[in-house]
Amino acid sequence: MFRKSIGILAGYGQFPKIVAEGIRAQGYRVIVCGFYDQTDASLFSDADVFEQFHLGQFRKVLKFFQDHGVEEVCMAGGINKPRALSFRPDLMAAKMLFSMKGKGDDALLRAIIGLFEENGIKVVSSSCFAQRLPCPAGQLSKRAPTDEEWDSIRYAWPIAESLGRFDIGQCLVVKQNMVVAVECLEGTDAALKRGAELGGDGCIAVKRFKPGQDERADLPSVGLETIRLLGRLHYTCLAIEADKTLFFDREEAIRLADRLKLAVVALKS
Repeated sequence: MFRKSIGILAGYGQFPKIVAEGIRAQGYRVIVCGFYDQTDASLFSDADVFEQFHLGQFRKVLKFFQDHGVEEVCMAGGINKPRALSFRPDLMAAKMLFSMKGKGDDALLRAIIGLFEENGIKVVSSSCFAQRLPCPAGQLSKRAPTDEEWDSIRYAWPIAESLGRFDIGQCLVVKQNMVVAVECLEGTDAALKRGAELGGDGCIAVKRFKPGQDERADLPSVGLETIRLLGRLHYTCLAIEADKTLFFDREEAIRLADRLKLAVVALKS
């Protein structure tokens, strides 16, 4: 019996494996494209097909999916951006990059989506195969933010949205209504570490979905490791955007947040 094949463009982290399991649970074949120095190949021993490529080999990636009958593909997992700066684009990738007006994350991902769809492969949201990951709205931790923390969240929330409009980053660190650090190329963890170095104990982290961002790619995410890092760096509060932020290992992460007395809230946009 013919089974439909769903492709995954897999970056680093556990999300690609979760998506692969969700695709398989829905009865589809799992065709995974990984990338050298980014994707953990050991996570995909049960994929129907797994192959790795160098970043920038767009023509080979397209042919790989086409050869395996993939008509729909999703993106899952992060890409280490500093490493990605050294990639060598093939002719197809070079033409795409040359045509782009901006080089931010969202602009690049939109261009990649367009390239796939121009070549007959529909790009779908990975959340279709991991429906329990988007975080519901509300107070997630036992401890609610203090009045002072709420003031900082209300101060930071529109700033994070404004930065997202410029396709800069998703995470912002604030303390006493001052911006301490902004996520740029280095990623969320590095921004959190820099924020703690500059602001000391008692910082607040805010992470938001970029306005107008394509939900098929690069949804904001947090998880158990995020909470561990916030605890180690003596943050007091985390505010994320509800429904559009993926929260990995949520129950275990919130239990840890409660032990750390870390306030965690998910807010509607």
